[in-house]
Amino acid sequence: MTIISASTRKKTHLISGAVLGIFVLSHFTNHSLGLISIGAMEAGRRVFTFFWQSIPGTVLLYGALLLHFVMALDSLYRRQTLRMPIGEALKIAFGLSLPFLLIPHVVATRVEPFLTGIGADYPGILRAQWSSSVGTTRQTIALLFVWSHACLGAWFWTRGRDWFPRYEILLYTVALLVPIFALLGFVNGARSLVRDYAEHGAYGDTAYVNERQRLDPALAENIRLAFYAGFAGLIGGTLALRAMPARGRIRVRYPDGRVAAVSLGFSVLEASRAAGFPHVSVCGGRGRCSTCRVRVIEGLEGHPAPEAAEFATLSRIGAPDNVRLACQFRPTHNVTVVPILDTDSLGIKTQIARQNGGGRERRVAVLFCDLRDFTRIAEHRLPYDTVFLLNRYFAMIGEAVEGSGGVVDKFIGDGALAIFGLKSSYKDACLQSLTAAMRLSEGVEALNQTFEAELQQPLRLAIGLHAGRAIIGEMGYGQATSLTAVGDTINTASRLEGLAKEHDAELAVSVELVNRAGVSLEGNRRLDIGLRGRQARLEIWILENAGAISNALPAED
Repeated sequence: MTIISASTRKKTHLISGAVLGIFVLSHFTNHSLGLISIGAMEAGRRVFTFFWQSIPGTVLLYGALLLHFVMALDSLYRRQTLRMPIGEALKIAFGLSLPFLLIPHVVATRVEPFLTGIGADYPGILRAQWSSSVGTTRQTIALLFVWSHACLGAWFWTRGRDWFPRYEILLYTVALLVPIFALLGFVNGARSLVRDYAEHGAYGDTAYVNERQRLDPALAENIRLAFYAGFAGLIGGTLALRAMPARGRIRVRYPDGRVAAVSLGFSVLEASRAAGFPHVSVCGGRGRCSTCRVRVIEGLEGHPAPEAAEFATLSRIGAPDNVRLACQFRPTHNVTVVPILDTDSLGIKTQIARQNGGGRERRVAVLFCDLRDFTRIAEHRLPYDTVFLLNRYFAMIGEAVEGSGGVVDKFIGDGALAIFGLKSSYKDACLQSLTAAMRLSEGVEALNQTFEAELQQPLRLAIGLHAGRAIIGEMGYGQATSLTAVGDTINTASRLEGLAKEHDAELAVSVELVNRAGVSLEGNRRLDIGLRGRQARLEIWILENAGAISNALPAED
């Protein structure tokens, strides 16, 4: 497998796993038809076997099964250490235990029908499984392990995708309901079969035929033992190869004098884990973030160049030549490295403990708003009155933002930062931010009417809106840690809010956001500006009154 690139191995593992996942889902759906009747299960089985037991389906299924198992063994061989996050450990443990749990079922439903020429059907399978408490328990455990392995694999693959948060609840619901329905269908089908046997002595003639012409029990047992021995030998052989010292040893040195002595083929991240050294890796070591990156200060020469995935990540962060991703960098000789991110900084410990808090990049819309001249207004009010007014103002912001589909990230003095797109598409996020700006304008006007007699001058807002990529994650320290966003998009939105003040306007919004939202603001001022710290120029719309957006927004249902 050494001649196959890491990206090819990952794609092969992923595609083969997807094929097996579709097979398992369709198989469990077939089980769930037992909630209707045995006849429904049989009808579903005919559709199921029409594809999966055809020549193309058989080649696809067993080819995917073989490739997935080989890729799993290859991954285990290359991993070199059993120190890993609990999610990865469970996925591997479930995967390696599956063959031993499924062998009796495979022999009964695939091997015996092939050797005897008599196809397996649901009445025969249910009768065999339900008649033995051991068989029933084993089948239940196998079903749960198969589905858990599939769900963990899917979760590792999808958790960093932009669309995952939008469908997270739906996916978790499916993951929970599929095995429940499959088990309930199995139990209901078996119980209805028992009732039919009690009333009629058999379920049709199929049960008797299968009982008379079953494969010799001794031969069936020998086949099962051969499968057990084969899989145990493959797994044991992989573990033995991994432990062989002939693969060479290298030393990974760290700046505080610690040394990890590991076999050739380890990644730097695996070396850290094997030695028990803390090493940040928010994405789990799959090259989808740069938190594990290290600076190589000695021994960089002579190592393989970064592959495509690592090169793309390093290029995005503008890393120099001596910076590598620890999860992808597999030294061929001794090196000295310095982890760039300390595990005790930036709330990383909290991120590791809360996987959903690990940073992910998303395209979002960002809103900054601030009260203009509020310090001067507060000078003429009693402290308690000022707090009361601010709380009413903050409540108005929260209602406007959340009512439009966004999230208030934080309040900063008399200003606020809101994010749109954490649970919606990019286009919807842009549209939601414009709606929120309109509602903020209307809300501050309502506050002015309410407190007209108490205010020497009306409250005035300045709002900045921009959209683009941002890093979303749990940031902070200790109890001050919270979900927030950082990046150029946030900085630009903040500067647009300041620009709105400069132009004595209520809203400054980027043309990019407006175009993404699919609305038109023609008739307002359009500027082409340069912002401090940003090389590219930015086109923006300036609106004296953000409430005027209502004419451009689509009508609400």
